[in-house]
Amino acid sequence: MKTFTRILSFFSGAAALTFATSLPLSAETKIPDDCKVGGFAIGCIVYTFDRFTLFEALEKTAECGGTVVELSAKTSLSKEDPNVPFDYHASPETIQKVKAKLAQCKLKAASYAVIPFPAEEAEGRKLFEFAKAMGLRAITTESPELIDRLEKFVKEYDIMIAFHDHPRRPNDPNYRMWDPNYVLSLVKDRDPRIGVCADTGHWIRSGLKPVECLRILKGHIVTSHLKDLNEMGLRAHDVPYGTGVADMAGILEELKTQGFEGNLSVEYEYHWENSEPEVAQCIGFVRGYGAARKW
Repeated sequence: MKTFTRILSFFSGAAALTFATSLPLSAETKIPDDCKVGGFAIGCIVYTFDRFTLFEALEKTAECGGTVVELSAKTSLSKEDPNVPFDYHASPETIQKVKAKLAQCKLKAASYAVIPFPAEEAEGRKLFEFAKAMGLRAITTESPELIDRLEKFVKEYDIMIAFHDHPRRPNDPNYRMWDPNYVLSLVKDRDPRIGVCADTGHWIRSGLKPVECLRILKGHIVTSHLKDLNEMGLRAHDVPYGTGVADMAGILEELKTQGFEGNLSVEYEYHWENSEPEVAQCIGFVRGYGAARKW
């Protein structure tokens, strides 16, 4: 009955959406409109600030203009609690501290990245319970071999799964997540809450054009690790949006055309100790572009 109620809620409250252009959103998985600036909910994955504590990463995300955040494991919660780690094993007390910090920073935690997904079913369930406790929309992962179990959890918890891509591995032909056509074959016949985390930078490192990859995966984009790189190829590094080869304007246009409703995460893996000015420039690009387009 609970599942049937959710289905009715979706069709009655989301007439503007279609399975062909976007994913179903329940009240629990929809990012609030007040988190969107320039038509998009943009922030950071806390891994961008990997050299800092979780609380510092949240503060920096907010200072750079972000409204949403993707969480991931951190070895240190804060300067006040340097020996308290944060991951999906976090205690209820730690979860409440994180929620309070998110509220203080005016950030919405939208997703959690764990790559690979825990192989044991009990651990996987613990991860989904954590995501539910945190009020998350999606879990980003990269374990296609577990898709049957993940689909079961998605249906049970009403939390999305976003399959992530890393770059092509020349010495490992068995790794196929870099290929959007393979990822499409993985998700297209599954529960529509199972989709993709579009890592645009890793597509570039694989020699692919992000806009073309997004079009292949149309209707299945749950979230994105949004990146612009200085060049095509494995040696490329992050640069502020609009200054590299990604075609950021084209990416944003394509996402908007598809009715994308997820979170965009700046994952800036360059100038680790002092990336804030460039991260702020990335977020500013999205906000400014969306405002100019009047989204």
